Amino acid sequence: MIATIKHRTKNYPIDLTKPLDISIVIKGGSENVNAWYVDPPKIEPHEEKGFVGKVSEGASINFNDIWFNPHAHGTHTECVGHITEEFHSVNKNLTQYFFLAEVITIAPEMVDNDFVVSKKQLKYALGNKKREAVIIRTLPNLSHKKSRQYSHTNPPYLTKEASEFLVEKGVEHLLVDLPSVDKEEDNGALVAHKAFWNYGGKLRKHATITEFIYVSNTIQDGTYMLNLQVAPFANDASPSRPVLYSVIQNKANQK
Repeated sequence: MIATIKHRTKNYPIDLTKPLDISIVIKGGSENVNAWYVDPPKIEPHEEKGFVGKVSEGASINFNDIWFNPHAHGTHTECVGHITEEFHSVNKNLTQYFFLAEVITIAPEMVDNDFVVSKKQLKYALGNKKREAVIIRTLPNLSHKKSRQYSHTNPPYLTKEASEFLVEKGVEHLLVDLPSVDKEEDNGALVAHKAFWNYGGKLRKHATITEFIYVSNTIQDGTYMLNLQVAPFANDASPSRPVLYSVIQNKANQK
Protein backbone atom coordinates (compact mmCIF):
# COMPACT_ATOMS: atom_id res chain seq x y z
CA MET A 1 0.00 0.00 0.00
CA ILE A 2 1.53 3.33 -1.08
CA ALA A 3 0.73 6.42 0.97
CA THR A 4 1.84 10.00 0.40
CA ILE A 5 3.01 12.14 3.31
CA LYS A 6 3.08 15.87 2.62
CA HIS A 7 6.04 17.53 4.25
CA ARG A 8 6.14 21.29 3.86
CA THR A 9 5.95 21.82 0.08
CA LYS A 10 6.83 18.30 -1.05
CA ASN A 11 5.01 15.00 -1.22
CA TYR A 12 6.83 11.87 -0.08
CA PRO A 13 5.42 8.51 -1.19
CA ILE A 14 6.08 5.63 1.23
CA ASP A 15 5.21 1.94 1.18
CA LEU A 16 3.18 1.18 4.32
CA THR A 17 3.62 -2.56 3.81
CA LYS A 18 7.36 -2.34 4.57
CA PRO A 19 7.81 -0.81 8.03
CA LEU A 20 11.28 -0.82 9.60
CA ASP A 21 10.90 -1.03 13.36
CA ILE A 22 13.93 0.39 15.20
CA SER A 23 12.66 -0.12 18.75
CA ILE A 24 13.91 -2.55 21.39
CA VAL A 25 11.23 -4.65 23.01
CA ILE A 26 10.79 -4.64 26.79
CA LYS A 27 10.63 -8.12 28.27
CA GLY A 28 10.81 -9.37 31.81
CA GLY A 29 14.11 -10.65 33.17
CA SER A 30 17.84 -10.07 33.12
CA GLU A 31 18.19 -10.56 29.36
CA ASN A 32 16.45 -7.24 28.79
CA VAL A 33 18.66 -4.27 27.94
CA ASN A 34 19.42 -2.24 31.05
CA ALA A 35 21.13 0.91 32.30
CA TRP A 36 21.24 3.31 35.24
CA TYR A 37 21.82 0.71 37.96
CA VAL A 38 18.21 -0.43 38.30
CA ASP A 39 16.82 -3.96 38.55
CA PRO A 40 15.57 -5.73 35.41
CA PRO A 41 11.95 -5.17 34.35
CA LYS A 42 9.32 -7.59 35.65
CA ILE A 43 6.29 -8.98 33.81
CA GLU A 44 4.51 -11.31 36.20
CA PRO A 45 0.99 -12.68 36.79
CA HIS A 46 -0.99 -10.56 39.22
CA GLU A 47 -1.62 -12.33 42.51
CA GLU A 48 -4.38 -11.41 44.95
CA LYS A 49 -6.39 -13.41 47.49
CA GLY A 50 -5.47 -16.73 45.95
CA PHE A 51 -5.92 -15.51 42.39
CA VAL A 52 -3.00 -15.97 40.00
CA GLY A 53 -3.52 -14.25 36.66
CA LYS A 54 -2.22 -17.03 34.46
CA VAL A 55 -4.31 -19.40 32.35
CA SER A 56 -1.81 -22.23 32.74
CA GLU A 57 -2.31 -21.99 36.50
CA GLY A 58 -6.09 -22.15 36.38
CA ALA A 59 -7.16 -18.58 35.69
CA SER A 60 -9.53 -17.76 32.86
CA ILE A 61 -7.24 -14.96 31.64
CA ASN A 62 -3.62 -13.91 31.58
CA PHE A 63 -3.43 -10.79 33.77
CA ASN A 64 0.11 -9.47 34.22
CA ASP A 65 1.59 -6.74 36.35
CA ILE A 66 4.45 -4.91 34.65
CA TRP A 67 7.27 -3.02 36.37
CA PHE A 68 9.84 -1.10 34.36
CA ASN A 69 11.67 2.21 34.11
CA PRO A 70 11.28 3.85 30.69
CA HIS A 71 14.75 5.42 30.82
CA ALA A 72 16.51 2.18 31.75
CA HIS A 73 14.69 -0.66 30.07
CA GLY A 74 14.20 -0.06 26.38
CA THR A 75 13.39 2.35 23.60
CA HIS A 76 11.91 5.50 25.05
CA THR A 77 11.18 9.04 23.95
CA GLU A 78 11.69 11.91 26.36
CA CYS A 79 10.87 15.59 26.39
CA VAL A 80 12.37 18.59 28.17
CA GLY A 81 10.53 17.50 31.32
CA HIS A 82 13.38 15.05 31.83
CA ILE A 83 15.57 17.87 33.11
CA THR A 84 13.18 20.60 34.34
CA GLU A 85 11.72 21.27 37.74
CA GLU A 86 8.41 22.07 36.06
CA PHE A 87 6.48 19.01 34.90
CA HIS A 88 6.29 18.39 31.15
CA SER A 89 4.69 15.31 29.64
CA VAL A 90 6.08 13.84 26.44
CA ASN A 91 2.58 12.59 25.67
CA LYS A 92 1.34 16.20 25.65
CA ASN A 93 4.37 17.83 24.02
CA LEU A 94 4.64 15.41 21.09
CA THR A 95 1.67 16.32 18.91
CA GLN A 96 2.86 15.22 15.46
CA TYR A 97 4.10 11.78 14.55
CA PHE A 98 5.54 11.78 11.02
CA PHE A 99 8.90 13.41 10.32
CA LEU A 100 11.39 13.50 7.49
CA ALA A 101 14.42 11.71 8.93
CA GLU A 102 17.99 10.86 8.06
CA VAL A 103 19.72 7.68 9.21
CA ILE A 104 23.46 8.13 9.67
CA THR A 105 26.13 5.72 10.89
CA ILE A 106 28.99 6.97 13.03
CA ALA A 107 31.97 5.29 14.66
CA PRO A 108 32.46 7.26 17.90
CA GLU A 109 35.92 8.75 18.24
CA MET A 110 38.17 8.79 21.28
CA VAL A 111 38.37 12.11 23.12
CA ASP A 112 39.87 12.34 26.62
CA ASN A 113 39.54 8.58 27.16
CA ASP A 114 35.84 8.58 26.19
CA PHE A 115 34.20 7.55 22.94
CA VAL A 116 32.03 10.40 21.66
CA VAL A 117 29.93 11.47 18.70
CA SER A 118 31.38 14.82 17.68
CA LYS A 119 30.16 17.86 15.79
CA LYS A 120 32.72 17.17 13.06
CA GLN A 121 31.31 13.69 12.50
CA LEU A 122 27.73 14.96 12.33
CA LYS A 123 28.67 17.71 9.89
CA TYR A 124 30.32 15.18 7.60
CA ALA A 125 27.41 12.70 7.82
CA LEU A 126 24.62 15.23 7.29
CA GLY A 127 26.22 17.66 4.88
CA ASN A 128 23.67 20.20 3.65
CA LYS A 129 20.64 18.03 4.39
CA LYS A 130 17.81 19.56 6.39
CA ARG A 131 15.89 17.01 8.42
CA GLU A 132 13.35 17.18 11.23
CA ALA A 133 14.74 13.98 12.72
CA VAL A 134 18.20 12.43 12.83
CA ILE A 135 18.77 8.79 13.68
CA ILE A 136 22.28 7.90 14.80
CA ARG A 137 23.51 4.32 14.51
CA THR A 138 26.88 3.83 16.20
CA LEU A 139 29.58 1.32 15.35
CA PRO A 140 30.14 -1.45 16.11
CA ASN A 141 26.49 -2.32 15.54
CA LEU A 142 25.94 -5.75 17.05
CA SER A 143 22.63 -7.33 18.04
CA HIS A 144 24.09 -7.47 21.57
CA LYS A 145 22.86 -3.89 21.90
CA LYS A 146 19.35 -5.27 22.42
CA SER A 147 20.33 -7.03 25.64
CA ARG A 148 23.47 -5.24 26.82
CA GLN A 149 23.89 -4.31 30.47
CA TYR A 150 25.19 -0.73 30.26
CA SER A 151 25.58 0.23 33.92
CA HIS A 152 29.17 1.17 34.83
CA THR A 153 30.40 0.77 31.22
CA ASN A 154 30.82 4.45 30.24
CA PRO A 155 29.15 4.07 26.82
CA PRO A 156 29.64 6.61 24.01
CA TYR A 157 27.73 9.90 24.13
CA LEU A 158 27.31 13.17 22.22
CA THR A 159 29.43 16.22 22.88
CA LYS A 160 27.75 19.50 23.74
CA GLU A 161 28.94 20.93 20.42
CA ALA A 162 27.38 18.01 18.54
CA SER A 163 24.04 18.64 20.21
CA GLU A 164 24.25 22.37 19.50
CA PHE A 165 25.00 21.63 15.85
CA LEU A 166 21.84 19.55 15.53
CA VAL A 167 19.81 22.42 16.95
CA GLU A 168 21.43 24.81 14.47
CA LYS A 169 20.45 22.39 11.68
CA GLY A 170 16.82 22.54 12.78
CA VAL A 171 16.67 18.97 14.05
CA GLU A 172 13.68 18.57 16.35
CA HIS A 173 13.85 14.84 17.06
CA LEU A 174 17.07 13.04 17.88
CA LEU A 175 17.22 9.23 18.03
CA VAL A 176 20.29 7.32 19.25
CA ASP A 177 21.16 3.68 19.88
CA LEU A 178 22.79 4.62 23.19
CA PRO A 179 21.38 4.68 26.74
CA SER A 180 21.86 8.44 26.81
CA VAL A 181 23.09 11.36 24.72
CA ASP A 182 25.17 12.32 27.76
CA LYS A 183 28.06 10.74 29.61
CA GLU A 184 27.03 8.06 32.11
CA GLU A 185 28.67 9.76 35.08
CA ASP A 186 28.90 13.53 34.60
CA ASN A 187 27.80 14.81 38.04
CA GLY A 188 24.44 15.87 36.62
CA ALA A 189 25.87 18.20 33.96
CA LEU A 190 23.70 16.75 31.15
CA VAL A 191 25.25 19.17 28.67
CA ALA A 192 23.96 17.44 25.51
CA HIS A 193 20.40 17.20 26.83
CA LYS A 194 20.46 20.83 27.93
CA ALA A 195 21.87 22.06 24.63
CA PHE A 196 19.29 20.16 22.60
CA TRP A 197 16.37 21.53 24.61
CA ASN A 198 17.90 25.02 25.02
CA TYR A 199 17.81 24.72 28.78
CA GLY A 200 18.26 28.15 30.30
CA GLY A 201 16.66 29.88 27.32
CA LYS A 202 13.37 29.46 25.49
CA LEU A 203 12.73 25.76 25.97
CA ARG A 204 12.28 23.62 22.86
CA LYS A 205 9.20 21.94 24.32
CA HIS A 206 8.30 20.26 21.03
CA ALA A 207 11.72 18.62 20.66
CA THR A 208 12.32 15.02 21.72
CA ILE A 209 15.22 12.69 22.35
CA THR A 210 14.74 8.96 21.79
CA GLU A 211 17.31 6.62 23.30
CA PHE A 212 17.92 2.86 23.22
CA ILE A 213 16.91 2.31 19.59
CA TYR A 214 18.43 -0.46 17.49
CA VAL A 215 18.96 0.12 13.77
CA SER A 216 19.55 -3.19 11.99
CA ASN A 217 22.51 -3.41 9.65
CA THR A 218 20.02 -4.21 6.89
CA ILE A 219 18.76 -0.61 7.07
CA GLN A 220 20.84 1.63 4.86
CA ASP A 221 21.89 5.16 5.67
CA GLY A 222 19.66 7.67 3.94
CA THR A 223 16.33 9.46 3.99
CA TYR A 224 13.21 7.94 5.55
CA MET A 225 9.82 8.95 6.85
CA LEU A 226 9.79 8.42 10.61
CA ASN A 227 6.62 7.49 12.47
CA LEU A 228 7.31 8.23 16.15
CA GLN A 229 4.67 6.93 18.52
CA VAL A 230 4.80 6.91 22.32
CA ALA A 231 2.69 5.05 24.83
CA PRO A 232 0.24 7.56 26.37
CA PHE A 233 1.90 8.02 29.76
CA ALA A 234 1.73 11.37 31.56
CA ASN A 235 5.47 11.38 32.20
CA ASP A 236 8.64 13.07 31.02
CA ALA A 237 9.45 9.91 29.07
CA SER A 238 7.50 7.01 27.68
CA PRO A 239 8.21 3.72 25.94
CA SER A 240 8.13 4.36 22.21
CA ARG A 241 8.11 2.57 18.89
CA PRO A 242 9.88 4.53 16.17
CA VAL A 243 9.20 3.03 12.74
CA LEU A 244 10.90 4.01 9.49
CA TYR A 245 9.44 3.93 6.00
CA SER A 246 11.65 4.14 2.94
CA VAL A 247 10.87 7.11 0.75
CA ILE A 248 10.12 6.13 -2.83
CA GLN A 249 12.58 8.34 -4.63
CA ASN A 250 11.72 10.70 -7.44
CA LYS A 251 13.29 13.87 -8.74
CA ALA A 252 11.20 16.03 -6.43
CA ASN A 253 12.42 14.52 -3.16
CA GLN A 254 16.05 13.57 -3.72
CA LYS A 255 17.45 16.66 -1.96
